[in-house]
Amino acid sequence: MRPFQSLYDRVLVWSGHRHARGFLMGLSFAEATFFPIPPDVMLAPMVLARREQAWQLAFLTTISSVIGGVFGYLIGWLSLDLVFPLIEQIGYEDEYQRAVDAFANYGIWFVIIAGFTPIPFKIITISAGALSMSLPLFILASLIGRGARFYLVAGLIWSGGKSAAAHLRAWVDTIGWLVVAALLVAVLLYALVPGL
Repeated sequence: MRPFQSLYDRVLVWSGHRHARGFLMGLSFAEATFFPIPPDVMLAPMVLARREQAWQLAFLTTISSVIGGVFGYLIGWLSLDLVFPLIEQIGYEDEYQRAVDAFANYGIWFVIIAGFTPIPFKIITISAGALSMSLPLFILASLIGRGARFYLVAGLIWSGGKSAAAHLRAWVDTIGWLVVAALLVAVLLYALVPGL
């Protein structure tokens, strides 16, 4: 059974759809606010399908993600008073305080680095709004962090071409199961190790 390979093949077909750009933009926007799947999973096969449009696709992904990030920022900014009692109720005051400290200590750098990493961007966007980070600085940091990430993905896929597609398809199930295993280990560590 190769579930990730079949999903990869399906996404590759979708990436050639006439509305693929709209799907990519919608996914990029949604991932910055509530959706769990990162836009890289659609960006990479779209670049493979349309190598000549790699930089346009990276640009669309970046802009859509930043616009979604502004929406996430507004959610955090407008609803902190509603959300904070829930944070206290479920015992996440310490995690919230760590986010506050990270923004206080690193400010714009925290958003840039987090925007580039696999950390879910929605956590950063909503936290930035809740903590009233400067919106222009948040947008600038998001453009840098998200842009670096999506242009890197597009560049790697563009430079690898069809051979990258063949290698990626051959390894996609192994990579997929490793990601699932890593997530399970992270969840277990978080649940079992106090103060993590």
